Amino acid sequence: MSCWFNPYKPQSTIAISTRIRLARNIMGIPFPSRMSPEQFKTVNDLVRSAICDCEEPIAKNLKYISMNDIPQIERFAMVERHIISKNFASNYQNRAIIISEDESICVMLGEEDHIRIQVLFDGMQLERAYNIANSIDKILCNRLNIAFDSRIGFLTACPTNVGTGLRASVMLHLPMIGDNMKNFSNIINQNGFTIRGMYGEGTKALASLYQISNQKTLGMSENDAIKNLKIITQKALEKENTARRGINKLWLEDKVMRSYGVLKNARLLTSEELLSRISDVILGVGMGVVESKIWPIELLVNTQPNMLMKKLGEMSPKSRDIERANMVRDLL
Repeated sequence: MSCWFNPYKPQSTIAISTRIRLARNIMGIPFPSRMSPEQFKTVNDLVRSAICDCEEPIAKNLKYISMNDIPQIERFAMVERHIISKNFASNYQNRAIIISEDESICVMLGEEDHIRIQVLFDGMQLERAYNIANSIDKILCNRLNIAFDSRIGFLTACPTNVGTGLRASVMLHLPMIGDNMKNFSNIINQNGFTIRGMYGEGTKALASLYQISNQKTLGMSENDAIKNLKIITQKALEKENTARRGINKLWLEDKVMRSYGVLKNARLLTSEELLSRISDVILGVGMGVVESKIWPIELLVNTQPNMLMKKLGEMSPKSRDIERANMVRDLL
């Protein structure tokens, strides 16, 4: 099970998680949107052999799984854990993953590109995550004919990924600067970065969780992209911390304890209400207003619809609201 959202002690109560993703393709095979079932099998077999049959220590912790063998609830629970994309969970036929036991490493085969190497950690661990992703990339580049152009770099299905094929992102909890996010977002965009919601591109910032990631993949090295992302992320952290230092203590305690009280006593709890209330509790834990036996991000992830049904079985939305409330009360 994923380690990024259930650390014993979180590295940071603002920088929640780090993700590194590398997009790669095999020369001579169409991109997934135009592949036949036979070509999907060819890609799966080539990558499986390249990674799982090699002698590199990192490969020994990885397991190949056909997406056809993963039930629907588990596929979408993996989306809620940020392990795979929603598009990949929906269009799963003929596709596969190569994944570590703790889910910190997941190689998606046949998503938008033939190969999507993803490394996911708690806190801000960009260099560590990149080093692991790069180790897997080297295995593939040494054993497969990866599509690469000497002038522009790695070739990808989407032109915005051409070059390094790198998407580096940090998920941040920014409740205090969220109201002014438009202004901050403009600054981020002007510097070659983008800010998205909790589940990435095209999603809303639920529970005041935002993902900042690089937009530039061409004409810049991976190390420079990560260095610049760290700089812009640090600015966001400083801005949030400054806002937190200026909070009226009584106002903060009232805001946090109201949400904590609702979560601790509710008998019916929708996903929407949980998301709106849990942000206050995360803030309260970070500011020392309230103690929690469980890191609230873990609570947030584990009570998402498919995560609940993975544990308790398929159920109606109303039944999920009851079970979600029960779980939250027990854990708090």
